[in-house]
Amino acid sequence: MGCSSHLITFLNFFTAVLSLPIIGTGVWLATKHSSECLHFLQWPLLISGVFLLVVSVAGLVGTSCRILCLLWLYLAIMFLLILLLAAFTAFAFVVTNSGAGDAISGRGFLEYHLGNYSSWLQRRVDHPSNWRPIRSCLSDARVCNDLNTRYPTAAAFDSSRLSPLQSGCCKPPTACDFTFLNATSWVQAKDPNADKDCSAWSNDPSKLCFDCDSCRAGVLQTAKEDWRKVAIINVVVLVLIITVYSIGCSAFRNARRDDYSK
Repeated sequence: MGCSSHLITFLNFFTAVLSLPIIGTGVWLATKHSSECLHFLQWPLLISGVFLLVVSVAGLVGTSCRILCLLWLYLAIMFLLILLLAAFTAFAFVVTNSGAGDAISGRGFLEYHLGNYSSWLQRRVDHPSNWRPIRSCLSDARVCNDLNTRYPTAAAFDSSRLSPLQSGCCKPPTACDFTFLNATSWVQAKDPNADKDCSAWSNDPSKLCFDCDSCRAGVLQTAKEDWRKVAIINVVVLVLIITVYSIGCSAFRNARRDDYSK
C-alpha cells in the first residue's frame, strides 16, 4: 500500500484525535442552559464525533493489517459520514439563517421576537408539550437569579448587556411600558399593551416571562448561536474527512493492484 498507506494511517490517527474535541463540544453544548433544555441540539455533534472515532479506528486497523474488506467498509462508511455531515451542516446554516435581536432605543440589551426565526426552530418551542419541559428546565437553571444584585437601579438595568435568555425570559418586553421596581419585579401599565407577553408576565420568580414568546425567542437565539458554531466546526471536519477519504480511495486502489500483481 506504500506511501498512501502511511499517510492514511497518520490521517486516521489525526481524525481519531480530532473526534475527541468534537465529542467534547457536544458535551459542552449539553451543559449550556439553552442547549441542555433543547436536547436535539447536542446529539448531531455527539453522534458525528463518536461515528468519526469508530470509522477512524476501523481505517487504522484496515491500513495497518492490510485487510482489504475492512478498508472497503471504512471507505463506504466514510462516504456515508461525508453525506450526513454535509446535509446536517447545510441544514444548520439554513435554519439559523434568520432571526436576530432588535435594538431598543435607550437600552443596552436587545429584544427578541419569535416570528423572526425559521418555522422549523419555532416548532421546537411553540407547542405547549414541547415548551413545558424547556420552561421547567430554564426555571431550574436559575438564569434570572443574579439580575437584582447586578442591576439594582433602573438606569443600571437599562444600560445592561443582557443575554438573549435574560432579555427574553427575565423581564417584560419594553413595549409593555411597565414601571421598574427591580430587575425581576415590575408594575403593570394602566393601559396594557396588546402584546400577549405583557399579560403573560408575572412577578413570581418561578414564572416571570417564562411563558412569553420573547422567552422562546431568547432560547432560539442562544440555540442559533450555538448551532452556528457547530456548523463552522462541521465545515472544518468535513474538509478533513474528504481529504482522508480521497487518500483512502487511493490506498485501496494501490492495495488491490498489489494483490492482483502477486
